[in-house]
Amino acid sequence: MTEIADFRKAKDRYFGDDENLPLTPEQRQRFQGLQYFAENEKLQFVLVVEEFPAESKDEIQMATSSGDSATHTRWGQLKFEVGCEPVELIVYLSVGGDGYFLPFMDATTGGESYSDGRYLDLPDSGDGRLLADFNYAYNPYRAYNSRWICPISPLESRLKVAIDVEEKVFPDVEEH
Repeated sequence: MTEIADFRKAKDRYFGDDENLPLTPEQRQRFQGLQYFAENEKLQFVLVVEEFPAESKDEIQMATSSGDSATHTRWGQLKFEVGCEPVELIVYLSVGGDGYFLPFMDATTGGESYSDGRYLDLPDSGDGRLLADFNYAYNPYRAYNSRWICPISPLESRLKVAIDVEEKVFPDVEEH
């Protein structure tokens, strides 16, 4: 079993058992595991972030699913290729947060993947680069239960290419 397969198995166990997660008790009773795209090693990157100059690291109000907003800092830009297509994504820091945040939408959004996009946390590799393994992209909690409030991927974080790895649409979403 691969590291990603182990991760998915643990995540499914966690989602099915933890009452503090977004699944309602009724959803947990029916829960059979999340649905995933196939693992794809071509969507694993170690990238240099093109950090914005200090005067360009704007604080923005990222829209949320509740109609409010959450403050994030536009930190820098990642440039890479997906299937020979050049792509660019903005890396954010949440105000008061300590990690790099990459919300994104792609060609699967609203079809095979959640309509408000997916997220990827970007660990620092220790040498000034960021680890961007899209096999670990995840849905915001709102994708499972509409009571949760989550940031919506901004326009500048939308790709025309498909990032067809990790979590798919959750079919048993709880609407309120």
